[in-house]
Amino acid sequence: MSIAFVIVSHSAKLAEGVVELAKQMAQDVEFRAAGGSDAGGIGTSFDLILTAVEELTGAGHQVALLTDLGSADMTVEAVLEVVDPDQVRFCPGPLVEGAVSAGVTAQIGGDLDAVETAARARELFTD
Repeated sequence: MSIAFVIVSHSAKLAEGVVELAKQMAQDVEFRAAGGSDAGGIGTSFDLILTAVEELTGAGHQVALLTDLGSADMTVEAVLEVVDPDQVRFCPGPLVEGAVSAGVTAQIGGDLDAVETAARARELFTD
């Protein structure tokens, strides 16, 4: 089973930018941006996140969720209450570095545990 990602940010532009960057390093991996509020402003949306997760799990992927800030974590945790925990996992860590590292890990066939570890691995990108 392949791994896909939902990038959750308070900003739709930031989520889309992270997806764009991560796709450069992991071209065969599916990413979805779930940024901003339902009204298109700054915030997070349970519905946008859930829709992205359902689209990816419906296509046969396990899904890793990465976030930008603490209140996005809370929205993701609410989504986790209504999805299959064997198929969807919150992977806290640095958003940009985590998305790239975890995306590359998925690209080379890493499972959900390996992807979660990679998402947390900030030291890969620091001196």
